[in-house]
Amino acid sequence: MDKKLNIGTIKILTVVGLLLGFVVIFLGFNDKGADVASKNTPFEIVQKWELPPILREISAITWLGDDKIAAVQDEEGTIFIFDLKSNKITDEVKFAGPGDYEGLTVHGKDAYVLRSDGTIFEVKNFKSKKPKVMVYNTPFSTKNNMETLVFDESRNSLLLAPKDRTMEADDYKGIYAFSLDTKELSEEPILKIYFNDEMLKPFEHKQDYKTFRPSGMAIHPKTKDLYILEGTRPKLLIMKSNGDIKGVFPLSRRQFPQPEGITFSEEGVLYISTEGKKNSYGMIYEANLK
Repeated sequence: MDKKLNIGTIKILTVVGLLLGFVVIFLGFNDKGADVASKNTPFEIVQKWELPPILREISAITWLGDDKIAAVQDEEGTIFIFDLKSNKITDEVKFAGPGDYEGLTVHGKDAYVLRSDGTIFEVKNFKSKKPKVMVYNTPFSTKNNMETLVFDESRNSLLLAPKDRTMEADDYKGIYAFSLDTKELSEEPILKIYFNDEMLKPFEHKQDYKTFRPSGMAIHPKTKDLYILEGTRPKLLIMKSNGDIKGVFPLSRRQFPQPEGITFSEEGVLYISTEGKKNSYGMIYEANLK
């Protein structure tokens, strides 16, 4: 009887030991992957801010100056002004009803917000008590899943790119210009991210358009390079203003579970925001470019 008990106990302990071993190996690989992603990124984190619950699903950010960042989130038609010094929201600008708001940029006194169906909201003099809101439709729809918006000074335009399918073809992701002079979208992309580019080979997907799915975009104030985030499989693509890809860098999913916001200060300091998952908070990170 004791012998049978001992054999049974040994078997149980063996199984438990194997399971624990697999867990350790699995966590080890996860940690290693995160470390590799961290080492390969073109920046290092120098500061971070834990955001209030209302910004857990933060979807876009843009620099305002004076240590303030404007932000939108997935559900409310509100621009939130977040003060990095006080670590709190100091103002809220209501511009529309509930909706899936994914892009945000500012030019002068006016703010521009992109809804996922391609609709652009121009919030004129957005810091005033009663900002005026203009709404512009584009040829995009929810099928394109629009999330990126940035002001391009050289073109006096807003740049935007579909997260999912481009309108013309499936072998590239197009970046389009919405002119602030004519309030019209360019018929053809001004830049193209080709999925067969050498830099994107490690990220190939069986569905081509999922090889790279833009979730946020910013323009470096000095180099004019485009910094484009993907939140689905976290990564950062850096592209020259002529369309050449300089590099594509994986991001640690533990640190950036869903990065969707990116912006630069006038001096070129990089800020990236990520949504929170489950019980975690949304975050903003300040990064030094290597």
